Amino acid sequence: TNAYRKDFPLLMAQDIAYLDNAATAQRPQCVLDAVNRFYCEQNANPLRGLYPLSVAATDAYENARAAVRRFLNAGSTSEIVFTRNTTEGLNLAAYSYGLSHIRAGDEVVVSILEHHSDLLPWQMVCRQTGAALKFLECEPDGSLDLNRAEAVITDKTKLVAVTHVSNVIGRVNPIRQLADIAHRYGAVIVVDGAQSTPHIPVDVQALDADFLAFSGHKVYGPMGIGVLYGKRALLEEMPPFLTGGEMIESVTREGAVFAELPHKFEAGTVNAAGAAGLRAAIEYVESVGFDAMHRQELALTQRTLTGMADMPHIHVIGSDRAEEHNGIVTFTVEGVHPHDVSEILACDGVDVRAGHHCAQPLLQHLGYSATVRASFAFYNTENEVDRLLQSLSTIRERMGYGN
Repeated sequence: TNAYRKDFPLLMAQDIAYLDNAATAQRPQCVLDAVNRFYCEQNANPLRGLYPLSVAATDAYENARAAVRRFLNAGSTSEIVFTRNTTEGLNLAAYSYGLSHIRAGDEVVVSILEHHSDLLPWQMVCRQTGAALKFLECEPDGSLDLNRAEAVITDKTKLVAVTHVSNVIGRVNPIRQLADIAHRYGAVIVVDGAQSTPHIPVDVQALDADFLAFSGHKVYGPMGIGVLYGKRALLEEMPPFLTGGEMIESVTREGAVFAELPHKFEAGTVNAAGAAGLRAAIEYVESVGFDAMHRQELALTQRTLTGMADMPHIHVIGSDRAEEHNGIVTFTVEGVHPHDVSEILACDGVDVRAGHHCAQPLLQHLGYSATVRASFAFYNTENEVDRLLQSLSTIRERMGYGN
């Protein structure tokens, strides 16, 4: 058995093979405890009161920000903006940076690999500003060719948006090299870190990312808390995304002076309990260590790919090397719609995702309308992989194809 499973109440309580970790992970008890502790012992409106309870709430919130700064190796806590999720972080970058810095005639480059949350905001920016949206296509195995990037990123490019790890094929993209190309032309790079932060160490300074967004719920934290990292110089010059309480220094009848970073981007009452939970999740991840997590995820991926290779009707999307999947295995079953595959697996207690995975342009580019995705976390087991493979081996027969 897996030594970490006991830390996750839902996994201990239910007899399911939960293989949809790329959509959301499960929460360890220490995260649930941290959220509960906030509401039981520290609940007041942070940043507003001078009484001890409010000071404790503020400390819980700002200690979480410090944990995120360490987790991403950001230069300063003022570069860590709390949001609801990756989508909100990317929208903040689009509305606040994009609309104020991009003009008609400029170009925005997005990779074809992007989740819709890192595509639609840039479509909006281009629609509203008259800029052109260009795509950096991937190779058939899902990799990005830097020569292709050199051709598509030009002196007209003002912004490059790219995912760190694809949520469909799991491959790590060469962010640092893409950042170097973008910066050579004076463009900024926006990184979707939703799938990288749960699996690999993310160092925003080493990547030279201008912006990077991620979600707490994918990295074993609560839902409803996310992060946008931004380089301080960029955040300083950006207008607020939302206005109202808590993001101001002073207000008159005519206008307002906005609070300093990062508070000018955190209007209204903040999700302090979620932040406390995210801090606990980060500390949990650090206690397990990415090396141990990676070893287990790689072993499970390898076992899955080996098992699937023996099934002639199963086609895996992306690389045939387990180490290039980061726990994500996306596939099709010949003659069976992915939704049917998912429902049959669910009947056998195996939870996977089916559909376009919020990445329709990528699937169209690769020649699919929908696929099935199994995604692993370090708490998954060999037994769960075997349940997946056993169920898959019967699907065509159960759909009436004979054996």
